[in-house]
Amino acid sequence: MNNYERLCKKEAQLSLIGLGYVGMPIAVAFSQKVKVIGFDVNEDKVNLYKQGIDPTKEVGNDVVKNCNVNFTSDEKALKDSIFHIVAVPTPVKSDHTPELRPVISASHTVGRNLTKGSIVVYESTVYPGVTEEICIPILEAESGLKCGLDFKVGYSPERINPSDEVHKLNNITKIVSACDEEALEEIAKVYELVVEVGVYKAESIKVAEAAKVIENSQRDINVAFMNELSIIFNKLGIDTQAVLKAAGTKWNFLNFYPGLVGGHCIGVDPYYLTYKAESVGYHSQIILSGRRINDEMGKYIAENTIKHLIKADINIKNSKIGILGFAFKENCPDTRNTKIIDIIDELKEYGVVPIVVDPVADMEEAKDLYGINLKPMSELVNLDALIIATQHHEFKNIKKQSFDSMFNDKRILIDVKGILDKHEYVSDGYIYWRL
Repeated sequence: MNNYERLCKKEAQLSLIGLGYVGMPIAVAFSQKVKVIGFDVNEDKVNLYKQGIDPTKEVGNDVVKNCNVNFTSDEKALKDSIFHIVAVPTPVKSDHTPELRPVISASHTVGRNLTKGSIVVYESTVYPGVTEEICIPILEAESGLKCGLDFKVGYSPERINPSDEVHKLNNITKIVSACDEEALEEIAKVYELVVEVGVYKAESIKVAEAAKVIENSQRDINVAFMNELSIIFNKLGIDTQAVLKAAGTKWNFLNFYPGLVGGHCIGVDPYYLTYKAESVGYHSQIILSGRRINDEMGKYIAENTIKHLIKADINIKNSKIGILGFAFKENCPDTRNTKIIDIIDELKEYGVVPIVVDPVADMEEAKDLYGINLKPMSELVNLDALIIATQHHEFKNIKKQSFDSMFNDKRILIDVKGILDKHEYVSDGYIYWRL
């Protein structure tokens, strides 16, 4: 009897290492089909899950309360599993080089508790070669077992889009790969338990690693092009949104828009690919150019806010600026690698300390990672300028009368993503700007 059959008969368990925005939905999905151990080194997070609280807000409290995942921070519980899925974050360091410590640490943990005949599948985004050149040697050293003989390894890149209500684990084609054909077939069958649209079998682990890392690199480059266009059109006095709306009438025009590119995927993954390229003697041109443009957009938005204050004859140092939004993307509490911090830091260079409001963002995370104290909406009064930095549903539903009450006499509105009707606000005397 193979691992797949034992899992289906609930004679053995599957473990999920890393219970974040990616790992938690996977754990919940599998728990409807097989026995699941959900492991995370963060005891506080594990305790929240045990209480039926979802700190990621990705699956919701009710789902957590009613799921059958056995949550634990005790790594010894992993010995009871024969199928391990590693879904830990892979960020970058301050110098934009890969930070592989989380996946390395997870490999040590799994290796210490690996039993003969088990399968380990990595989902963390990495550059081609990490699974076979870094992770497998750690698993072998810690367990004393031999990959391909005593245990098998695969790679199946995560494709979950945090806060996306449409594209979920079950309806996104899952790429799977493995160290050999036998493992590939078994890994594919296990994932097919929860992925309704099926899997795609990549020809090798490195191909699967590369496929994942280029997905977000492609998006990053396209958004960078839009951001560059917005800079050009701003200098020409042309509304970028109007240009894109007109160009979008052609059937094959790509539907991308300018904006801040943060988070732990699109703003990070390209650096993994360029790092690996450098190691084989190639210096990326397009990918790094796109990264440079996107990394500068926070500063660019802050500078344009200051320019509008100057044009309105408002004293910059004593100005009062509000920022709506701090999470890295709309309707998501995650603040990791948010580019809104770049807006804040640049404004501070001008002696302005903005009031940051975000009812969706994780308040503790914002404080711990950035020293930002998120304020209630009620503090947005007597403003000289307001920056709408994210597209949270809460912000889209704010009526114009509410915005009116937030300002002093001169109303400067920086609508980064253009979620409001520009003409409505301009016709009412607002100084309005957007990317």
